[in-house]
Amino acid sequence: MPVMYSRRRLATMIAGWLACSACSAPGPADAPQAKGGMPPTGTVAARAVTGTVPNDPDDPAIWVDPVHPPSSLIITTDKQEVDGGLYVFGLDGRLRQAITPMDRPNNVDVEYGLLLGGAPVDIAVVTERMRRRLRVFRVDRGSRRLEEVTTAGGIPVLEGQAGEAGEPMGIGLYRRAADGAVFAIVSPKAGGARDYLWQYRLHDDGHGRVAGTLVRRFGAFSRQGAAPGEPGEIEAVAVDDELGHVYYADERFGIRKWAADPDSSDAGRELAVFGTDGYLGDREGLAVYGLPGGAGYIVSADQVPGGARVHVYARSGGPEAPHQHRRLAIVETGADATDGLEAVSAPLGPYGRGLLVMMNSGPKTFMLFDWNSIRAILRDGRSSPP
Repeated sequence: MPVMYSRRRLATMIAGWLACSACSAPGPADAPQAKGGMPPTGTVAARAVTGTVPNDPDDPAIWVDPVHPPSSLIITTDKQEVDGGLYVFGLDGRLRQAITPMDRPNNVDVEYGLLLGGAPVDIAVVTERMRRRLRVFRVDRGSRRLEEVTTAGGIPVLEGQAGEAGEPMGIGLYRRAADGAVFAIVSPKAGGARDYLWQYRLHDDGHGRVAGTLVRRFGAFSRQGAAPGEPGEIEAVAVDDELGHVYYADERFGIRKWAADPDSSDAGRELAVFGTDGYLGDREGLAVYGLPGGAGYIVSADQVPGGARVHVYARSGGPEAPHQHRRLAIVETGADATDGLEAVSAPLGPYGRGLLVMMNSGPKTFMLFDWNSIRAILRDGRSSPP
């Protein structure tokens, strides 16, 4: 029987892997502040770049191989209509698998330990926008290849919504620690000021395939766009399994935080809004870089053509103010107009303190950054060498 690893379990494994380095890693209280109260800034250089995707790259996810971390995978979307697909790369940037065609696959996320056919499996779930559905793929730990396990016809989402309000874009997966239930939180291309996000429980359809059941709608939206009269949108969704929070980027307003558990006593209220200033472009990709004991960071992409930046926030404000997320650094990356990004703190081969992956629009690639270079900026504002 396969061993079950949720993202919470992976966090425990990471705690062991980082037993020494975590003690010296800078936390929110240790990060320096530049003159005038502004966070440190710096520049990082990519350690590797993936091969190209054919059309229009959008979003990456990282599957961490719990047995042999250097064999972990980067799963990316090519969001072309009709002829799009999932493109799977190794940490060396080489293509391992292409799954085509798909009809504008927007965003993808990974989760561990969904019960399917009585056994736990690792999954990658993608929003197929023009087909208004989710598609689910099992990550086989032996072959390190993806195999579709969606119920027949895919999982329909955003049902009853007309136009762009019925087109799924963003997705974040959540595994509840209490019972192992797995949920998909989906953002549409368009929506109203309330109940923007849709949350589905993923489960076995009785035939060893994955189905989904709507459990709630939630989430506020500013409806602010880049210009007066434009409604804006919400695409980036990231979930912190360990702490039970979901973050999403209201692109021209800020980063919003809610409880990820639909049965939580906090499920009906917004917990925080942060990241409301300092951006040059849209707030795009979001990721949680988790460290032991609830430490770590929230990473947010600032979508600047030719020079996307990353804003790094404290994962928590501590016991007295857990929903305060102070900005700790702004990092120049050189990525072009980054939409999606992902980060993990697991040591993955040459990425000893973890990995940040960012979409690189013009070249149609994804850039891989060693977290240690970002750590240097968090620690003392020093830029990494090119």
